[in-house]
Amino acid sequence: MARSRLTGKKQLADLAGVGRTTVHAVFKDDGPVPSEHTVAALARELRLPVEDLLQLRRAATAASRTPSSHEPALGKPISGWEPHDLEIHPAGPPAPDGPGLEATGRQVLPGYVRRAHDQVLAKAVRDVGKGISRMLVLVGTSSTGKTRACWEAVQPLADRGWRLWHPFDQTRAEAAREDLHRVQPRTVVWLNEAQHYLGSRTAGERIAAAVHQLLVTPERGPVLVLGTLWPEYAHQYTTLPSPGGEDPHSRARELLSGRTLTVPDSFDAPALAAAAALAESGDRLLADTLTRAHTDGRITQDLAGAPELLNRYQHATPAAKALLEAAIDARRLGVGLHLPQAFLTDAARDYLSQSDYDQLSENWAEAAFAELARTVHGKQAPLRRTIPRPPRRPPTPSTATLPAPRPAGPMFRLADYLEQHGRTTHTHLCPPSSFWHAAHTHLAHPDDLDNLAQAADARHRLQWAHHLDYRAAEYGDTRALVRLAVRREEAGGREGAELLARQAADRGDTDALVHLAVRREEAGDRQGAETLYQQAADHGDSHATYLLAVRREEARDQQGAETLYQQAADHGDTRALYSLAEIREKAGDREGAELLARQAADRGDTYALCLLALRRKKAGDRQGAETLYQQAADHGDTDARNRLAEIREKAGDRQGAETLYQQAADHGDTRALYSLAEIREKAGDRQGAETLCQQAAADGDTDALFFLAVRREGTGDRQGAETLYQQAADRGDTRALYFLAVRREEAGDREGAELLARQAADRGDTDALFFLAVRREEAGDRQGAETLYQQAADHGGPHATYLLAVRREEAGDRQGAETVYRQAADHGDTDALVRLAVRREEARDRQGASLLARQAADHGDPNALNRWSEMAGLFKRLWPFGLDPDGTPTPRWQ
Repeated sequence: MARSRLTGKKQLADLAGVGRTTVHAVFKDDGPVPSEHTVAALARELRLPVEDLLQLRRAATAASRTPSSHEPALGKPISGWEPHDLEIHPAGPPAPDGPGLEATGRQVLPGYVRRAHDQVLAKAVRDVGKGISRMLVLVGTSSTGKTRACWEAVQPLADRGWRLWHPFDQTRAEAAREDLHRVQPRTVVWLNEAQHYLGSRTAGERIAAAVHQLLVTPERGPVLVLGTLWPEYAHQYTTLPSPGGEDPHSRARELLSGRTLTVPDSFDAPALAAAAALAESGDRLLADTLTRAHTDGRITQDLAGAPELLNRYQHATPAAKALLEAAIDARRLGVGLHLPQAFLTDAARDYLSQSDYDQLSENWAEAAFAELARTVHGKQAPLRRTIPRPPRRPPTPSTATLPAPRPAGPMFRLADYLEQHGRTTHTHLCPPSSFWHAAHTHLAHPDDLDNLAQAADARHRLQWAHHLDYRAAEYGDTRALVRLAVRREEAGGREGAELLARQAADRGDTDALVHLAVRREEAGDRQGAETLYQQAADHGDSHATYLLAVRREEARDQQGAETLYQQAADHGDTRALYSLAEIREKAGDREGAELLARQAADRGDTYALCLLALRRKKAGDRQGAETLYQQAADHGDTDARNRLAEIREKAGDRQGAETLYQQAADHGDTRALYSLAEIREKAGDRQGAETLCQQAAADGDTDALFFLAVRREGTGDRQGAETLYQQAADRGDTRALYFLAVRREEAGDREGAELLARQAADRGDTDALFFLAVRREEAGDRQGAETLYQQAADHGGPHATYLLAVRREEAGDRQGAETVYRQAADHGDTDALVRLAVRREEARDRQGASLLARQAADHGDPNALNRWSEMAGLFKRLWPFGLDPDGTPTPRWQ
């Protein structure tokens, strides 16, 4: 007070805005502990550290509540409890480095979403703060968040020095019965799983009576009694007995009357939205569980059950684990949710070692399914029996295909968490032979067979892909027929390929005919291609008709081309209308061309109108171009409106151009905003230009700010450009961070450049780090470049690591490149494996190349063959007939 030049407590009270009596009490050694508000207000006025004083206040509060008698107070301060010690279920994976753990190894809690029952709990807490004792028992099924809700509710009491007593030792009922009479004021009595207290045969009624006495005795309060119950227990304790029957829970019923609170099983829409917001702000546990539970809203059940599900999987018996692994592979390779028991049983066999297989008993499958059906928290089971709902669709015309039978026997569903876990841990594994054989034998749904056929093909298991395609085709899958036709064509069986393609066309899928036609055309067989195009067109394929028309036009058969274009247009192909319009325009029939273009626009495609407008503009017919662009704009084409505005702007009609750009912007075209800002900028209205860009940024579009920054930089205003780049970066635009990093580097501010580049990398964009690395390398700073390359790899995962390896290879460091390629491959980058395999083959290390190529094949990346023609060639050279499931080369097969 002296340092603050205050004359006395009265002046301090007036300045701090608290009562004079309150301030006098604060300075009394034997006075009560002041409130948080009082401590904070005085600390601010006296320029003292507020948080430090509040911490001292909490310690003083705890000390002031310690009983003066020799008997210690029950429980301990709320802030001294670890929430999981109060039986809150751990959430997330239990691995030491998993997202559910702090660096200390302590299990963390996911973000908390408040729901309707939290408001009732909060009111009870406010009541006890006013000196009124309260009790609430939360009723809900397993893992619905009851205990967590209680924990969150008592946090305000922690700041007021309240204690929490959890009667637990030696048994819950004994601890409660013996010590409830010792509960002191400002204590939370924690009766989690209250059936252990109220349901005790020997002590339940006495405990209920003791709690009731605690609540109704004013001098013993305030206290807060919180409990949880499953619905079946609540029903048991509150149901009136039959006349003349025993009444074993009369005191419990009286205690619970008016003091129960229902917790719903699932999150409603607002709660799910709140959970999603927490996930987006960085809560990885919630983000993870929302990927699985967002549809049914069972968020808390998923969080609570995940660790135990993983534990059950890792410690399952060999037979049960084999069933789970077969189910995991089935789901990750595209089989539906409902897995036939017969399929899983047969598929599981090759997942077992020979020793474990030899020890199987006759009823091994029955025992394993029973083991996996036992539930964990949240009523989840690793593999549970399920009953698929029958489809309710209109009948379809009969076809010549075999109807897909409904699988006989029980169906099972894999726990979502284990499915997700398996998708990560099994990524690099190809299922064994029993899996593919069981799929071919027991699965009957065309989509399941189709997905597995593609998965086998992506893993170069060509023989199984072929047989699964045939089985899928038998059940009516035309996509499988298309693939069979293509393979037959590649093997030189033209006649067989055409037969399969026509079968697919007869079932309504002409893709195979068109595909074969393209291949014939590439091989120079123009006549054979036309025949196939015609067959597809005869089956109603407008795309094939269009392609046939293009071929006729290329052959200068104008009349035949027009006839086919018209046929394609009549079947809804708007590209045919473009082509017809262009033919009319070239022939000088402008009116006919415009009529066709308007027909396309009426079908929702304004490209033909814009195409004609562009032709008119190039021909110098500005008026005709404007008319056509206006027609396209009237059909909702914002790009046409922008083109029209450009014409007006070039003609000097700035006001007309601005009006059109504004109309396009009002329809959601942010490019129009850029153009509008550019007009303002050119006219010297910099403030107006920035205002427009800020409007776009406020709506979440930082492109306008970025665009304006580039404009400023182009005019030499680097300071203005940097300001705008910074504004865009502050709104999350990583490109802006990249440009800022480049500018800092150019200005010699290496440290600032790296800081900005790392910020961009933290947001998922490693381009700036790579750019700086290249600059350092060019400047001869190889060590600095390596450091930045490594940072980019650390931020960007396997692909960034792959790029780092490419740089090493380009620099001539083949050994270093191979080491980094291996790192990327270990993280699942198929490209790295392929590049390594190709390098080994070039070095004539066929065995090493084969090993790496097999690993790449097991990854099953269907796009890798498209990205790497080298990979396709390597596979064909190494294994011309494919691989068996165990990775050995497949012998020649028919």
